[in-house]
Amino acid sequence: MDIVQSPSCLSNERKLRLKNLSASFFLLFVIYGFHSIAPYYQIYANIELRLFSLHCRIRDLLPALYSVYGLLLLLYYLSEKQPTLSKSVYCLRALKRVVRSPRNVYEEGLKPEERLGILSILLKSFFAPLMVAWLLDHTIQMLTNGLFIFNNPGLLTSEFLFVFNKHGFWFLFQAILFLDVFFFTLGYLIELPRLNNIIRSVDPTFLGWAIALACYPPFNNIAGKILSWKITEFPQFSNPVIHISANLLILLLMTVYTSASVALNFKGSNLTHRGIIASGPYRFIRHPAYVCKNLAWWIGSLPSLSANASTSSFWKALLILAPMLGWTLIYVLRALTEEDHLRKVDGDYDQYCQRVRYRFIPGLL
Repeated sequence: MDIVQSPSCLSNERKLRLKNLSASFFLLFVIYGFHSIAPYYQIYANIELRLFSLHCRIRDLLPALYSVYGLLLLLYYLSEKQPTLSKSVYCLRALKRVVRSPRNVYEEGLKPEERLGILSILLKSFFAPLMVAWLLDHTIQMLTNGLFIFNNPGLLTSEFLFVFNKHGFWFLFQAILFLDVFFFTLGYLIELPRLNNIIRSVDPTFLGWAIALACYPPFNNIAGKILSWKITEFPQFSNPVIHISANLLILLLMTVYTSASVALNFKGSNLTHRGIIASGPYRFIRHPAYVCKNLAWWIGSLPSLSANASTSSFWKALLILAPMLGWTLIYVLRALTEEDHLRKVDGDYDQYCQRVRYRFIPGLL
């Protein structure tokens, strides 16, 4: 027998939907305004997109992208079967408490729902624009290089090395990153019960945020200057066989890296807990993405290391080796802070660690 809701229940439900919509649209408007003027985000807003007759900058697409996202939020809140207070509402409540009584908030802290709300919004507002910009850029670069190969199939046999260097490697590399960023972009933008990707917790520690942000711009630029090292995504080797083999190995490692994002499905996002994943490469080690990314970077550093080793320049080789060790240490700390967060909020993580004993290297570490 169907249960008929009373008018008062329907009225409360409408008020709740309106409250969620109002809070979400207000924050969306504020975030859009911030991204439109913040110098750091202008770097990505000014990325040029060129494909066929398309020639624009990402900034030209921002109003449409924000409008589409706002429309999706509207449809979600209107169609939500059992609406509850959104993270946007809790975020605004937290901000209101901070403004009204900062001392009390400092001494007593925020309520769990408010802390989750404000941390979730901060997380999404920082990472989501980066992911959208990278997704658009990867898409254009992938299509551009792929279309060149498609339109010039004869060059694959007559000028294979040229095609591999100029287009082949980059087509595969951008396709791999496209898939990785695609899942992370949706993970940041979408939370749906049916997808089982609701953010249950965000790491509240300064160390956790500091280590994670050190891996992303603009903070990775600061870390890069301190460590005096620039990532080489496509290393050049004088021997063609070694050159192709080493870069194919990089592509293989990056494929495993992206397979970790695919295994996370729509749960992928930094500093969050959305459930324990034990499928894909997570069946073998607990941090497959970090391992593969670092191994790819180590391969990228080989030409510089070998060049300095051949000239017996120990000091120069050390200047290359030390920064690489520094970046590897950052990712080790990132793995440890993530595990510490997950252990504190979910007892199932200890069970997962018992099943998958090794963090980085099966049978060893």
